[in-house]
Amino acid sequence: MNDITLGQFVAGNSAIHRLDPRTKLILMIAYIVMTFLVKSMVMYLLPFAFVLLTLVLSKISPSYIWKSLKPLRFLIVFMFVINLFVIKGDTVLFEWWILRITKEGIVQAVFVTLRLVLLVSGTSLLTLTTSPISLTDGIEKLLSPLKVVRFPAHELAMMMTIALRFIPTLMDEAVKIQKAQLARGADFESGNIIKRAKAMIPVLIPLFVSAFRRADELAMAMESRCYHGGDGRTRMRSLKLGWNDLAATLITGAFITAIALMEHFIDFSF
Repeated sequence: MNDITLGQFVAGNSAIHRLDPRTKLILMIAYIVMTFLVKSMVMYLLPFAFVLLTLVLSKISPSYIWKSLKPLRFLIVFMFVINLFVIKGDTVLFEWWILRITKEGIVQAVFVTLRLVLLVSGTSLLTLTTSPISLTDGIEKLLSPLKVVRFPAHELAMMMTIALRFIPTLMDEAVKIQKAQLARGADFESGNIIKRAKAMIPVLIPLFVSAFRRADELAMAMESRCYHGGDGRTRMRSLKLGWNDLAATLITGAFITAIALMEHFIDFSF
């Protein structure tokens, strides 16, 4: 649980931290499109270089990226194994009983695994370099044109940010409860998977109670401050686009254009 970085913000004053949250949200979507444009493993070097460049400019420790991937290690292995044995091909490398490994299966398994790793790594940098308040403002500004059709842009942005913000808090609470139960003699490691799942009940129940209590306290705090949505609200910091946002957009556009052109004109199949 200590390795979950979703919703965690690392304060800083880097070039990535200073970007407008609207720019970062749009560039995150562009990065996802960039990753799905890749059709060959060789071309994954460009999204990898983009993530590495962003990581260097943000001055974020690579350990945060590793922590974001660590909780997904079982999913990554599962996807690799499924693609390895399910994908059929002509070049058989190993065959025994119903198990069959082909060259095409290995290529597809590595391809899908790399895509998942790059998606998680790239999108994790958004929350690591953007504060919850800035993220809320960015989402609300991007959704503001939908207010014409009475879409609750501010309320939706607020709910998304609160949910994202409280993930690390709930994880810390879960760790504290688990340690308290261990001090009382609880055993979370021994036995089969059913027994270990039952052993987590003394952790889950207090965690749910704590989550509802925090939600109630947050609602009371918002009501006591006369919160009633986004109508008439002002902001201490107004969002402004600068030269850094233009440079980041151009760099991202250059990466996407390079991938699209190289995939179209160069054959990387092997």
